[in-house]
Amino acid sequence: MDTPFTFICKSFNSLTLNELYEILALRQKVFVVEQNCPYQDCDNNDQHAFHLLGQDEDGNIIGYSRILPQGISYPEYCSIGRIATHPAYRNQNLGYLLIQESIKHCQNLFGGACSIKISAQAHLQKFYEKHGFVGTGHFYLEDGIPHCAMIFGG
Repeated sequence: MDTPFTFICKSFNSLTLNELYEILALRQKVFVVEQNCPYQDCDNNDQHAFHLLGQDEDGNIIGYSRILPQGISYPEYCSIGRIATHPAYRNQNLGYLLIQESIKHCQNLFGGACSIKISAQAHLQKFYEKHGFVGTGHFYLEDGIPHCAMIFGG
């Protein structure tokens, strides 16, 4: 499928300062400002993560996910989190491509049979189900927003 978006996955130490700044700005735009949810974004997990950057044709970061190995967020699962798309690029298939790329990178980084766990905002459960995630039935509030635990694989 031909798309105007490109994806690159980097470890924390391979990010440039400008990339890190763009990542943090996008996460703040989506999670803090747009969702009106003040929370502690810098949680000391970024240093252990792989960062999937979705870029437009000019190289601007317009989509993002944080990929963590098993044992950081969950003892038995690797995880994908901080999934964000820039508001100006919504409804252009970027979110779907971002999740597909995130799953692919988890499998490449941690082994094809790895199970992935996410903490999905509850209203996005159907979206993640389309990508093969299955809800565990565990719903909870995270930073005042309803979430549900979901598993891919395993």
